[in-house]
Amino acid sequence: MEIAINLMGGLGLFLYGMNLMGDGLQKSAGAKLRRIIELLTSNVLMGVIVGALVTAIIQSSSATTVMVVGFVNAGIMTLPQAIGVIMGANIGTTITAQLVSLNLVGLAPVALGIGIILYLFSSKPKVKNMAEILIGFGILFTGMDFMKDAVKPLTEFEGFTMALSTLGQNPILGILLGFGITAIVQSSSASMGMLLAVASTGAISLGAALPILYGENIGTCVTSLISSIGASKNARRAATMHLIFNIIGTMVFMLVLTKPITMMVTHLDPTDVSRQIANSHTLFNIINVIILLPFSKFIVKLTMKLVPEREDEIEDRKTVKYIDERMMETPSIALSNTVKETLRMGDKAKKALINSMEGVFEGSNSKIKKAFEEESKVNLLQKTILNYLLKLSKTSLSNESRETVDELFNTVNDIERIGDHAENIAELAEIILEKDLNLSKEGKDELVQMYNKVVDAYSAALESMENNDIDLACKVIKMEEQVDVMEKVCRENHMARLNESLCTIDNGVVYLDIISNLERISDHSVNIAQQVIKSSNKNIA
Repeated sequence: MEIAINLMGGLGLFLYGMNLMGDGLQKSAGAKLRRIIELLTSNVLMGVIVGALVTAIIQSSSATTVMVVGFVNAGIMTLPQAIGVIMGANIGTTITAQLVSLNLVGLAPVALGIGIILYLFSSKPKVKNMAEILIGFGILFTGMDFMKDAVKPLTEFEGFTMALSTLGQNPILGILLGFGITAIVQSSSASMGMLLAVASTGAISLGAALPILYGENIGTCVTSLISSIGASKNARRAATMHLIFNIIGTMVFMLVLTKPITMMVTHLDPTDVSRQIANSHTLFNIINVIILLPFSKFIVKLTMKLVPEREDEIEDRKTVKYIDERMMETPSIALSNTVKETLRMGDKAKKALINSMEGVFEGSNSKIKKAFEEESKVNLLQKTILNYLLKLSKTSLSNESRETVDELFNTVNDIERIGDHAENIAELAEIILEKDLNLSKEGKDELVQMYNKVVDAYSAALESMENNDIDLACKVIKMEEQVDVMEKVCRENHMARLNESLCTIDNGVVYLDIISNLERISDHSVNIAQQVIKSSNKNIA
């Protein structure tokens, strides 16, 4: 019982240290991570490089593959792109094993001491991120040391050594053991750490460890398979590709490459079993990618057969396109995609405005109906994005990213209000049709000019947000001032026409309501632009 408690305590510290170090690396490389993901193309080799880099930063191949399932589910990554990233993730995760296999326990107290001092006495976000990396590093190796001490007494039990020797003689049992442990702890790095802890005591040979290692590589697929439950068929295919890739690799190594790998790693480190296992892990994943990369298209085809596409299969019409909760495994990327989703929401509000005004000018029932449909989508997007932002705000974000989340809350609400004003105009267009009202030519011309200026201001606000363009954001403010002048002129001219009996009271009420709604849309456009200016000034400071 004492051994189990100490082992669990060590594993807990190991996992916490790995997560803390990964969080620190993510915060430090947040912007770089977003740029790395943008490198994704149909080139599978580029996908492998991206997958390896992202996994090296976030310290978890499971997290990367879950994120890939999220991208595929959102429809912003294709299966050929996904297979490359999944292959790369397997390579990236070997860095943790290499790090753990090195005898760096002596550095743990130093890393902890420096990290804690930096965290307590520095107010700079970058320094605090570095402190988190150091503290995570120290806790990780402290946990590893705990696990090593916990398993040392097991070497004295004959039953334990007999069981391990049996694994060497029966590789299938070893694969099942490695699969089971990784499936339970949901981390191949953690199960690899436990294997290395046992190996450090001399209780297990390389021959017995390799089947367990192979099983761990298959077991890491469980996380992505679980995450694909309830997702689109393409997301389930991405998770299945991960499983197929690791199963085929394991079969190739078990049947052909185990002996060459054993000879190679033994030659590199004749006496250190921990280093032999870590090197085997690295070589297994690198060689696996090299062998299977040319057959990536066939893996995709095999996946399509295992998860077939029916003729009547139609993907559900999803409210969102760019965001998925699985992406929260990497908060910086999730935030970048939330900005894209917010811009998409902004575009729908713009469509609602255009359709509502065309309904006014053309007297078109179909345009009015489209305006209501787009505004309904805007409302759904608002709720979904705000809920997503709320969850995202509770993840591990840098201070800068956290401020961006706060700004997005405001921007999403401003866009929703623009949608509401577009809906108001559509309702006014319905009144014009029902009562057969006719706006005067002069009034309609003034309305067209004001509407064009408002649409230009709103479009510029969205563009300034997309490109973080402070100059364009400043132009939006100037354009809004012009809209205010236009509204005043429209009101004065309307009163003049009313006095001259050139328009009716009913016409006038609708006309004034329309220009009032347009002016409010312009105000909300300024709010969006001001968030861009605020964000840019913060970055400059």
